[in-house]
Amino acid sequence: MILSRRTAFLGMSAALLSACNSSGSAVSRAAPTRVRAVPNPAFDAWVVAFKPRAAANGISQATIDRAFRNVGYLPDVIEKDRNQTEFNRTLEDYFAIAASDERIRMGKQALNRQAATLAAVEARYGVEPQVVTAVWGLESKYGTRRGDIPVISSLSTLSYDGRRGAFMEKQLMAALRILQRGDTTPENMLGSWAGAMGHTQFIPTSFEAFAVDFNGDGRRDIWSDDPTDALASTAAYLNRNGWRRGQPWGLEVRLPAGFAGPTGRGNRRSVAAWTAAGVTDMDGRALPDHGAGAILAPEGLGGPAFLVFGNFNVILTYNNAESYALGVGHLSDRILGKPPIRGTFAPDRNGMTLDDRKDLQRRLNAKGYDVGEPDGVIGSKTEEAISAYQTANGLAVTGQPSMALLARLR
Repeated sequence: MILSRRTAFLGMSAALLSACNSSGSAVSRAAPTRVRAVPNPAFDAWVVAFKPRAAANGISQATIDRAFRNVGYLPDVIEKDRNQTEFNRTLEDYFAIAASDERIRMGKQALNRQAATLAAVEARYGVEPQVVTAVWGLESKYGTRRGDIPVISSLSTLSYDGRRGAFMEKQLMAALRILQRGDTTPENMLGSWAGAMGHTQFIPTSFEAFAVDFNGDGRRDIWSDDPTDALASTAAYLNRNGWRRGQPWGLEVRLPAGFAGPTGRGNRRSVAAWTAAGVTDMDGRALPDHGAGAILAPEGLGGPAFLVFGNFNVILTYNNAESYALGVGHLSDRILGKPPIRGTFAPDRNGMTLDDRKDLQRRLNAKGYDVGEPDGVIGSKTEEAISAYQTANGLAVTGQPSMALLARLR
């Protein structure tokens, strides 16, 4: 999601939102969820009024006719826009989803499968293969969750609705220009309910600004099963926003006892200054010097801490949420075989650690209450399994994990 140009979901990409909503684990390719159009005379009248505006903006009549041939009002899109869930996930949960065992495994496979393409992309744009792959993994789970809603219908519906009418009409006009250029067809222009498209979830205006025809077929095709243009477009985006090849996004660091900061992206210091303050890498060694950096401690000074460099800020231009940028950076490291987070996360509000929650999920699975992959993240599927177990065993039905429930399952 290129969220510097649209509303953020607190750092959650479409693929991660789906995982959070469905199961608490990062799941495989979902069944189609295309929403259904319903009759709406007022919407039809809005479309009639919009078409002359499109023509006045240089959209040909042929493109207009083709784009709106099967357009429809999508009430489900309005519902999603009105009820965007605010996820207050901890960083530990976010990492468990963004860098789950499945997502790491798929990322390694994707990196190997697209090795030649990613090497060529790196040669042109200077963005390392694992970074592009990690963005791909967070945005659409390596192409398995690209979205299946007709973009012209979704953007028309949101433009008509008016809550963000001007912004959405701007996106709709850009989508029509994309069709007029011949990059794709209305039938293939599918995406999320908010109009984010393709393997790495470009909105139309960002597509116009950054998408590239890397394979030279005359189309900037981010929608097809071949991810070449999407991967190159993502690298082009990062390159244009200042990516420096050879510089890491950051690294996990060890803070000395009594460390008082400062922390936060606005408090950049030289590596020499951080070293003088007693900050080291996780093995107690000297910090690598990649220019000025900032210390982030999202869970407080008792939790994991990170020294982030300039490329971290470049990732933030793709999605302006620190959790997202940390997720991309960490997933890119894990794809290369680097270790998991070594800092200690505090127990959750129920007094459970990530390992406790994984154990709970494994034991529910063993008793026939399906929670999906035991990743320690409590989503709706885990809550439903807990409720079913509680109902079957005459317990108060809360749907919530607890140490008492884990003890009973043991």
